[in-house]
Formats: sequence, C-alpha cells, structure tokens
Amino acid sequence: MEDITIYHNGRCSKSRGALEILIEQGIPHNVRWYLAEPLNKKELKALLKKLGMQPSELVRKSEELYKEQFKDKDITEKEWLTILAENPALIERPIVEKGDKAIVARPPERVFELIENKK
Repeated sequence: MEDITIYHNGRCSKSRGALEILIEQGIPHNVRWYLAEPLNKKELKALLKKLGMQPSELVRKSEELYKEQFKDKDITEKEWLTILAENPALIERPIVEKGDKAIVARPPERVFELIENKK
C-alpha cells in the first residue's frame, strides 16, 4: 500500500477530523506538521501537481494574514508559490496525499476518496 501523508494543523477541527478518520479506519499514515516543518517550494509544487491546483487556489482567504497583506493584490502564481512556502498558515488544510494524488479534505470525509477499498 502506498504511504498516506496528512499535512496537519492540530488547531484546525477539519484537520483533526481527517486525522481521526485515518486512525479510526486503521490506515497507516504519516503526519506532517506543516506549520512546524514548512514545505519548501519544490515540495509545494509537487503537492500542487497532485492536487491539480494552482498556488492561488490553495490560499486560505479567511486568514488574517491574507486579509492584511495579500487581499486585492495582483499576485502571480509563481509569487503565490513563494508566499505559501514562506507563510504556511496560508495553506488550505488538511491536505491528504497518497501516491500521485492528493486532496484538500474539506469536509474531512473526503479522506475516504483516497482510502476506499485500499486497506
């Protein structure tokens, strides 16, 4: 079975919910505390490819940091990649990755899309 990694923020209820599903289902997984161990640009780019998303689509627009520094600014995708690498709190969560696929597990039950019939 391919490794599953959850990019986790313990302060986020959705992230805790996704992690709980993995634990309850007995699915082996790795936890990446992405705020303490931020993704570099190369890792972020690879993850975005698995998500099928552009950097701007992964931005948490409800974050105060976004509202204070980035809202209504003309920012390129390349610039967003750098911003997300430097400000991991702006990354939407939780992200669950398995092999060449990844999802933003909002709601947390989306985790089942990756683990269904794969125990």
